[in-house]
Amino acid sequence: MNSAEQTQIQPTTPSFAMLRTLAGIAMLSGLLVVMVFQFTRPIIEENKRIAIEKAVSRVIPGVVSKKDYLLGPDGLFPAVAGEGNPGEKIYAGYDADGKLKGIALEAAATGYQDVIRILYGYNQDCQCVTGIKVLKMAETPGLGDKIAFDPEFLRNFEALDARLNADKTGLENAIVTVKHGSKREQWEIDSISGATISSKAIGRMINDSGQRMFPLIIKHLDRLRSGQ
Repeated sequence: MNSAEQTQIQPTTPSFAMLRTLAGIAMLSGLLVVMVFQFTRPIIEENKRIAIEKAVSRVIPGVVSKKDYLLGPDGLFPAVAGEGNPGEKIYAGYDADGKLKGIALEAAATGYQDVIRILYGYNQDCQCVTGIKVLKMAETPGLGDKIAFDPEFLRNFEALDARLNADKTGLENAIVTVKHGSKREQWEIDSISGATISSKAIGRMINDSGQRMFPLIIKHLDRLRSGQ
């Protein structure tokens, strides 16, 4: 065999062996992903539970314990793991004597960068919002992220008017975010200068959540007070 013939001969690729190796790697990778997920899931859930408990204490003054419920048009149900009752999760906060101090609810809306998610408190006696805690955001540092810590902005939610209308079907006044320095009503939120979009997202999510959930809270208030 001359040199020209030798250069024309190409080694064959063992395609079956290659596919078998790739399939094995894919199966092993998938197994590792599942194992990591199963291992970290309880840790993630526990961290979330602790974060929610701390947030509830922040948005409902005086709370020392809480009970979790699912609340929706179909009724109020205890939030028991593994049961598929319909509704949104709410957290009823109680003081040391077992008196209902308020309800904490989650809400979300799109901000400037991404979805903003908060936990906020609602007091059934004054029918007002009593505080917010940002749970998730990706807003611009130094601007939009001020919604989480700016003292002047957070004062909006110390007693934000959320009274229901006469027939208890929605808010008497829509909760709205207004231009910085122009707040005149107790149901208005004074925005942060330079972070209007993020500020408006907070107002929008609380209004949408309140219009839907506050009438249901008042409807089931006796059960929530009793902690049943």
